[in-house]
Amino acid sequence: MSSLLHSVVEAGIFSSDPVRTAAIIGGAAAVVSGVIGVFTVIRGQSFAGHALADISSAGGSLSFLLGINPLAGFLGLALLAAAGIEFIGIRRARERDLITGIILGAGLGLSALFLYFDVITHSTTGAAVSVMFGSMFTIPPSIIPLALIIGFGALFMVALLYRPLLLCSLDSELALVSGIRVRLIGLLHLLILALAVALSAMTVGAVLSTALLIGPAAIALRLVKRPGQALILAASIGLITTWGGIFLAYDSFYWTPGHGWPVSFFIVSLIFVLYIVTGWIQWLREAGSCSQVL
Repeated sequence: MSSLLHSVVEAGIFSSDPVRTAAIIGGAAAVVSGVIGVFTVIRGQSFAGHALADISSAGGSLSFLLGINPLAGFLGLALLAAAGIEFIGIRRARERDLITGIILGAGLGLSALFLYFDVITHSTTGAAVSVMFGSMFTIPPSIIPLALIIGFGALFMVALLYRPLLLCSLDSELALVSGIRVRLIGLLHLLILALAVALSAMTVGAVLSTALLIGPAAIALRLVKRPGQALILAASIGLITTWGGIFLAYDSFYWTPGHGWPVSFFIVSLIFVLYIVTGWIQWLREAGSCSQVL
């Protein structure tokens, strides 16, 4: 049994401090992203999620430049961007995507400036790689408490707002007639989305965090119809793909000695493969339903 385990899992993975830190922070990011991702996909705000992730890279870049907690940097810019998108969008609802795109461009411009200063100040490009594509095995353990606080806070807000948030996501006009403050719920959704984006940007990087936010949610909504089941399934898929990516990245050090592959690559690849497979399953279901009707 022991030899079989060692043939699959490389020695030292369960006692490695970087792996444990990556598993805890990555797990928190996966669960929160999966849950809020379901509402984001239903509301058709995937672009807003992508924009918040890219804009948060400015905060991550600034934190590396100043030498402060990078998660706080990602979180600060993501929250500011979420508030900006919602408040500007209230006055110009039809131009929401346009406003989001403009704020996105400004955020990426700031990110480029901060990364440039970081390169000429510290003479290294490591910060750019970590901010944009993540570097889970280099995350310091000191970030774990803040990551868990953000994760539990986001899940608590989702539990508190579940019914009005779900109704606003499915039918905003019916929610308005029912007396729900749709705009307030929209703002709170964006703020929770910012929390999820900050966590996912910290793990897989700002550029790839959209995959962790949207991918598991889209897969879950293909497989189940009930929103509650979709939330649980999306969180589970995110957790499995994240921990699977960490496992494969750790093993890759032994495939090419001394040159392990990025964790974010494996996580995004697993999500992509699952999305393709579930699309095939969905096509078979629809084909079977059509044949029964005929």
